[in-house]
Amino acid sequence: MQLEPLDTHLWHATHAFKANGLPITTRMTVVRLPGHKLLIHSPIPMPPGSALLRQVQDLGSVTYIVAPNKMHHLFLAPCAAAFPGAAVYGPQGLAQKRPGLAATLRTLPAGDLPEWLPDLEHFAFEGIPAGNESVWFHRPSATLIVTDLLQWMAGDLPWPTRVYAALTGARSQLAVPLTVRALVRDRAAAARSAERLLRWPFARVVVAHNCIIDTDARAQVARALAVF
Repeated sequence: MQLEPLDTHLWHATHAFKANGLPITTRMTVVRLPGHKLLIHSPIPMPPGSALLRQVQDLGSVTYIVAPNKMHHLFLAPCAAAFPGAAVYGPQGLAQKRPGLAATLRTLPAGDLPEWLPDLEHFAFEGIPAGNESVWFHRPSATLIVTDLLQWMAGDLPWPTRVYAALTGARSQLAVPLTVRALVRDRAAAARSAERLLRWPFARVVVAHNCIIDTDARAQVARALAVF
């Protein structure tokens, strides 16, 4: 694992593991804010002494660590331990799901934090309370950052993952997978959030699971979110 640049102040790294027996990858995104303050979005393992940890440390000071939904918390505690001075944020409900984190976990607000503006904006995508996912826009690089809301599992993958991706609709194109659509409890609220997301002038999409989209990104996102 190593960091790869996406833009001047934006990097990513992926981690392969098994979730409920399914081989998948997940992506960490690192944003450098003014003052060389770093925000880690959806952390992955960074063992002590690892090259990945050193790369992150060389970029600046890790000031914020974010679990962007209630599913992407597996590596939150070790990341917080590696950067004890960082403020750790998670969505509403994560503290109840992970009581061991409750003492240090701050609830991610539904809207923007002044500390991250104007470079980084976010809001809570409504209507899917099981995930309580927030979506993010890095304005300097025109990059949309999502976690599970949008997925595209392309390329050479283990056969169980290929089958899973095909069954959920995320194998051949960017999509809101069936696993997420099944969790929608307020379609009107989700539609409002989709409309709000599409107001951002993004030209690239970074998703947690597999693809990065930098061609016709807006059109692909609009098509995927039309399910709402």
